[in-house]
Amino acid sequence: MSQLTELKLPDLSRSLVSSLPKQLMMSVSLFQEIRKYIYNSTGIYFQDNKKYLLESRLQRRINFLGLKNFEEYFALLKSGGSSFAEEKKYFYEAITINETFFFRNQPQLDAMASQIFPEIIANKNSLNRNKIRIWSAASSSGEEAYSVAMVFQDLVRPKFPFMELEVVGTDISAAIVETANQGIYKDYSIRNAPPYYLKKYFKNNGGIYEVVPEIKKMATFKVMNLYDDFMMKTMLNFDVIICANVLIYFDTASKVKVVSHLYNSLNRGGYLFIGYSETLQGISKAFNLVSFPKTVGYKKE
Repeated sequence: MSQLTELKLPDLSRSLVSSLPKQLMMSVSLFQEIRKYIYNSTGIYFQDNKKYLLESRLQRRINFLGLKNFEEYFALLKSGGSSFAEEKKYFYEAITINETFFFRNQPQLDAMASQIFPEIIANKNSLNRNKIRIWSAASSSGEEAYSVAMVFQDLVRPKFPFMELEVVGTDISAAIVETANQGIYKDYSIRNAPPYYLKKYFKNNGGIYEVVPEIKKMATFKVMNLYDDFMMKTMLNFDVIICANVLIYFDTASKVKVVSHLYNSLNRGGYLFIGYSETLQGISKAFNLVSFPKTVGYKKE
């Protein structure tokens, strides 16, 4: 019996190994070509030490499409035909990182509820307007946009019942935008949500959490590339823009370009928020830095 087992195990091992997809390697020259293509399309720059990351992410698509190598996949990207139009959404999903959760940046939410929203509302009243517009740029699966809506609904609307809120979320990945529109999440996404908000603004269906309709209707989501000049010029009249943990993927030239568009998208007196590890130093002098408890914002005067 033991002899039979010893004979079968190696055979089974060889069978399993042979069924695994072969790990593909990308030449340095091709990596540089694809990196340039990504940069020209999105502004995202893959450093030399990210070659393995790009290989592993694109290999999944190569295996799925039944292609032989990275060269064939890059040829598909450059074709510009209907095949690429369909593949583009998967390509963008593969090269971007979607890491977010509800109430990820509580100090920014606190600043909006306690200081920024009342300030904006006072300005709106003087102009006889009753809508605040927020843009969650690179909104991923929507947690950030819905968090803003929940805070507004809970802390601001009771004091200013006449004021409406519109939150627009954008992301380059069509698949992740669809998730945001559905508003359905698992434990990982809600791990930082205060119990009060979790109970009030979610339906818990056996560990699947769905944003309630009153919050969902306040947010809309669409696919957009922050590096697309034409599309960025259509994003106008926002009172607050949140563009957190995005600039870290851009080089200086791309940061300057994107931040310039964000500035133009803001109303006078509007605020831009970026991530903890990000700064506009050396990128833009157009904003005034404003300090809030445990965070900072950039104001368009």
